[in-house]
Amino acid sequence: MTTTAPTETEDPPETAAEIARHQLDRAASHIDVDPGVVERLKHPKSVHQVSIPVERDSGEMEIFTGYRAHHDSARGPFKGGLRYHPGVTQEECVGLSMWMTWKCAVMDIPFGGGKGGVVADPKGLSEKENERLTRRLAEELRDVIGPMRDIPAPDMGTNAQTMAWFMDAYSMQEGESHPGVVTGKPPVIGGSYGREEAPGRSTAIITREALDYYGKDVEETTVAIQGFGSVGANAARLLDELGANVVAVADVEGAIRDPDGLDTRDVLSHEEEPGMVSGYDAPDNLSNADLLELDVDVVIPAAIGNVLTVDNADNIQADFIVEGANGPTTTRADEIFAEREIPVIPDILANAGGVTVSYFEWLQDINRRAWTLEEVNEELEDEMLSAWNDVRGAYNAYDDVTWREAAYIVGLTRVAKAHEVRGLWP
Repeated sequence: MTTTAPTETEDPPETAAEIARHQLDRAASHIDVDPGVVERLKHPKSVHQVSIPVERDSGEMEIFTGYRAHHDSARGPFKGGLRYHPGVTQEECVGLSMWMTWKCAVMDIPFGGGKGGVVADPKGLSEKENERLTRRLAEELRDVIGPMRDIPAPDMGTNAQTMAWFMDAYSMQEGESHPGVVTGKPPVIGGSYGREEAPGRSTAIITREALDYYGKDVEETTVAIQGFGSVGANAARLLDELGANVVAVADVEGAIRDPDGLDTRDVLSHEEEPGMVSGYDAPDNLSNADLLELDVDVVIPAAIGNVLTVDNADNIQADFIVEGANGPTTTRADEIFAEREIPVIPDILANAGGVTVSYFEWLQDINRRAWTLEEVNEELEDEMLSAWNDVRGAYNAYDDVTWREAAYIVGLTRVAKAHEVRGLWP
């Protein structure tokens, strides 16, 4: 049996972990960091695989597989989302946990990186089956999670209700209420106002700052956003409020375009009304792929990973890209954008509002004091501007680095320093 090497028009197969390791090497080449620390950071501290027996509504039992990857905890407890999706793999969880380490470090919040998932299609489960799955998962992971150990949050296929079930199950097992074991809960049980909107809000804030850096007026800017879920819709609406002209948006079923600008409040997100985007009365209908190649000032991939590839990188017409989703750009596409001098503002900065407000939620749970939405948004604005200034400083200080490399330089410097100070346990 022979294998064929990828051609120049194909992306070589990459897992999230491989992409994350490549990005780590690129950043490490620019700074003086202990090679031993870099090698250590290429590997997760641990990966936990669990089998989750669930009784289906039919009375039959089904076994689901779950993972929880712990990448690094030098700066604090592991932190990261918990997703339910048929495509969940161990390698995906490892790669995403690595990105969480850098994201937390770039934001300078005291967490490390974790990520988890269950190989399941939540749409194929009833509400009761989802609840049983979540509660049993909490039991299976109980020894490796906790408010000071590992703090899950919602991700693809999970939501605030999932976190409520998870928190309740963990609390019942521990014999006392532990609201800080997860974030992204409903506010009535210790969740934070503004948590759901935070990744989209931070994406819009960073887009605004990037426009200003390049001397562009936000009110004269056209934007296309792939993905109109919680990230894309909230980014679109804040950019709309700031005066940007959001001309195209997409959900999983298709995209719409209005050269004069869409009313982002009138277009409902996929969560608000599935299929609303593709069924909206707009001048133009197009595909998700076509949206990415529109002639706009900013394109924001805010749906899934690996949508900007070697196949379309040469066709992207946007002046710059802001990553609202995790890992939307392949390694080769990143290189092509650098060659074409198209700035890519990375996910570990742009969508970091989610983990930042999760940190706020964790603080509120520890202190048993709720913040108002206004307080949350003000604090988020301050934290995003601080992180932007740190990354911008690195971008300006180092010759010929990309925005992604600048963000990694900031994050890696902080994580490496934490390892240096803590030392190595004999």
